[in-house]
Amino acid sequence: MKAIIETGGFQFPVEQGGIVRVPKLAGDAGSKIDIDRVLLISGGDRFLLGKPYVEGAKVNAEIIGHGKGEKITVFKFKRRRKYRKTKGHRQDFTELKILAISV
Repeated sequence: MKAIIETGGFQFPVEQGGIVRVPKLAGDAGSKIDIDRVLLISGGDRFLLGKPYVEGAKVNAEIIGHGKGEKITVFKFKRRRKYRKTKGHRQDFTELKILAISV
C-alpha cells in the first residue's frame, strides 16, 4: 500500500516498510508518531483521494534518527560595489520508517 503524506510544508510519497527523510520533527529516536495529513492512498483495488486530506487515514511511523543534510553554499554579490557574502547552510532532517498505513 502506498500513500502521499504532507509534513513540514512538503509532500512525500511513502510505502509500508519504506524509509523517508522529512524536515525535522520533534521526538527521540525510537519513538513512534502518527501522521494524519494523508493526501492520497492507493494499493490493490483501493484508491482514495482526499479533499484535501483523506478522512480517518493515518500513517504510523517510527523515528530512526535525526541529522543534517548536505551543505549548500549561498553567495550574494552586487557588481561594481565590492559586495560579496558567502554563507553555508545544512538543513535538519528526520528519518522515518513507515510501519503501517491505515484507513
